[in-house]
Amino acid sequence: MSKHTPDSTKDPEPAMNKPGKTGIARIIAAGGYSAKGLKAAWLHEEAFRVETCLAVVFVPLSFVIADTLAHQLLLIGSCFLVLITELINSAIEAIVDRVSTELHPLSGQAKDIGSSVVFLAMALFLICWCLSCWDYLQGGG
Repeated sequence: MSKHTPDSTKDPEPAMNKPGKTGIARIIAAGGYSAKGLKAAWLHEEAFRVETCLAVVFVPLSFVIADTLAHQLLLIGSCFLVLITELINSAIEAIVDRVSTELHPLSGQAKDIGSSVVFLAMALFLICWCLSCWDYLQGGG
């Protein structure tokens, strides 16, 4: 028989079973955490501030440009996709910087991939909006 230390005989408690808020209290707490994250992004991420200001202009403009609900959802969705990807990119950068400020190829790769996600979201935004504006100006809207 093998000896077990007291810690090795215990099954680690799954993270999902950790004590904490449940039900409505959990939803309210999650909303608070989200607000805290948005505030941090606004305060510390210039790109997020710029993209948010652009969304404040483009979302109302979608009500003028779009000719159907689906079209309007596409235009608004492309705005939000840019913001979402920017938040994800900022989170990746914060995690990488938290782990180590040392230059490492994998750290650079993680940051570059995060940046490329934002780039693709912006490309989609531009395609949707440019084609929609072109159609609107041609009298299709």
